[in-house]
Amino acid sequence: MTTALIGQPVSRVDGRQKVTGRATYAAEFEVPGLAHGAIVRSTIAHGRIASINSVAAERAAGVVAVLTHRNAPRLAYRPHKGAPDPDVGERLHMLQDDQVNHQGQPIALVIAETLEQANHAATLVRVSYTSETGTTDIERIEPVLPTQKNDQGQVRPPETRRGDPEGALAAAEVKVDYTYVIPRENHNPVEMHATIAAWDGDRLTLWDKTQWVHNVADEIAAVFGIPAENVRVVSPFVGGAFGSGLRTWPHVTLAALGARVARRPVKVMLSRREMYYGVGYRPHTVQRVALGASRDGRLAALLHDGYQETSTYEEFSEALLNASRFLHSCPNVYTRHRIARMNVHTPTYMRAPGEASGIFALESAIDELAVALGVDPVELRLRNEPEQDEFKRLPFSSRSTRECYRVAAERFGWSRRTAASRSMRDGRWLIGWGMATATYPMNYAPASAMARLLPDGTAEVRSASSDMGPGTWTSMTQVASDILGLPIERVKFTLGDTRLPRAPVHGGSMTMASVGSAVQAACRKAREDALTRGGANDVTEAMRRLGQPVEASVDVQPGDASQRFSMHAFGAVFAEVAVDPDLGETRVRRIVGAYGAGRIVNPKTARSQCIGGMIGGIGMALMEHSVVDGRNGRVPNANFAEYAVPVHADAPSLMDVIFVEEDDPHVNPLGVKGVGEIAIVGVAPAIANAIFHATGKRIRELPITPDKLL
Repeated sequence: MTTALIGQPVSRVDGRQKVTGRATYAAEFEVPGLAHGAIVRSTIAHGRIASINSVAAERAAGVVAVLTHRNAPRLAYRPHKGAPDPDVGERLHMLQDDQVNHQGQPIALVIAETLEQANHAATLVRVSYTSETGTTDIERIEPVLPTQKNDQGQVRPPETRRGDPEGALAAAEVKVDYTYVIPRENHNPVEMHATIAAWDGDRLTLWDKTQWVHNVADEIAAVFGIPAENVRVVSPFVGGAFGSGLRTWPHVTLAALGARVARRPVKVMLSRREMYYGVGYRPHTVQRVALGASRDGRLAALLHDGYQETSTYEEFSEALLNASRFLHSCPNVYTRHRIARMNVHTPTYMRAPGEASGIFALESAIDELAVALGVDPVELRLRNEPEQDEFKRLPFSSRSTRECYRVAAERFGWSRRTAASRSMRDGRWLIGWGMATATYPMNYAPASAMARLLPDGTAEVRSASSDMGPGTWTSMTQVASDILGLPIERVKFTLGDTRLPRAPVHGGSMTMASVGSAVQAACRKAREDALTRGGANDVTEAMRRLGQPVEASVDVQPGDASQRFSMHAFGAVFAEVAVDPDLGETRVRRIVGAYGAGRIVNPKTARSQCIGGMIGGIGMALMEHSVVDGRNGRVPNANFAEYAVPVHADAPSLMDVIFVEEDDPHVNPLGVKGVGEIAIVGVAPAIANAIFHATGKRIRELPITPDKLL
């Protein structure tokens, strides 16, 4: 019997729990004797704490303790680098000294009986500083090459060259050379970050909002100098994260530290404003892209030089330029990635890190070249479609860009587009059509899973993965059900606990490739064992005969395929905008995206991922911008009132998602590439290109707000 569930649009198995309120998130666990922590944060960007007076706070109603660098226990802070942690630099040591490195840095923790009491007492802590000159304005910094470049598990050189890009650019018949700017963007998930910490002797339990439970355990164990097996991390539901939950941020350490001092459980929950100072962000980037081509549209030179902000204490560096090295065929390519060290807290990965930002610059420049050549933007890309990865000099395991262009253009009606700017109208509205290419690497990391078959014909499958919303609960249940040959309602998948088999970080579009492959292998092993021992052709009958559980645990890891193939998902995004010529208001009317992303385990949740990415891309293109005060690093719009994100009224009436069929046996056992990250790649440049087509105005600095179009 087979249920053939892989590839079916199964509804979320955890959906009922979420809509009825029975899904428990980090801040919602009921722990007896719980106290509440409030963080006091620095109001300068750089300097030292000259004095800190907590007497009034300590005397306030309900206050249990006030921790500062003067009375906090000394912590071990042993070395630890999880995959999302920058390889170069050292994380901040909480309440261990008087040094201030950025605006909003935690400098004290107030613990009280209630959250209101803790927040009130925190306002009573008086701090004076010895300020030092800080670096908080990226426009006044000379960026430098990073010590090293490490992204997505692969060492990447910060500077690459093939051919003679400068000479080819100078000799090119047609050329464009422009600078593109993306401001800082902050993760704004619905669920804000929170941690509950409870000690039992030398053992610690953390209920935490995280995308990687084992990394939290490893980090906190290193901070406190205890064995990692003494730290249990529980995170069954995550209300969105977009990368903010990849690292173990200072508030987690503070919750554990507060619980140790108070000798009772302590909850620390960040406010919306605190999210802008404590859990990373997409860094501000400045990128120069220069393209040279022959008059028939063949790329001759590509130069992509970009830099981004990072903190003074860690070198965060993302894959800003990777796509430019292989996405379009070009014999002469130069890329350089630099960092600007500033008195800010360390940026982190945000949905499609690097690719989303780098592709905006690259695909905007390609569109500018198409205009300069008088060539259709799709046709220009087709003329420069590579036969292999020209950077790695490897064949692609599969690449469906041509088909993505074709089906998306056909669905969109691209052939009806008139080339001239301001040539399409709907009444008084200017109509623009634009497009861009999308790509994101296939990532596959070691993972473990356990499958347990029970005599009653049910199954339990476990792995310590996370689910921040893409549907991990559901897709893993589908894979297990499909392999075991059991109805989906008879399979229970469990995740989000360090007591479960170890899983990699829930990010980088690697969860289905990694954890899914482990679940597939564990279920296959358990099924084969049950059928052999039970002497039956059906799992249910075999288990009935056996009368006892059958259990299988499996560890999977990548082979050498990445040494033989370049493995990426690819896509094409087409967008229609309407621009009010008098007010500069832009409305995205529709988006069509086609994706070659390998095997699609659940087209329903995958489509949902792509729609979410499209909406996120609208925010990137038209709205999102964390304003940073160049004098002190303060973010004045650290709230939902002034940091604009798309709402229902901003969503297009049509968001069409097409999955191009791909059978790629090289990427991983399931043949998946992932869609979580690529879903946002290419959306912002497609919209920006459409706005140029509508208005004739090329805006190279995001977001494209009405004032820039007037």
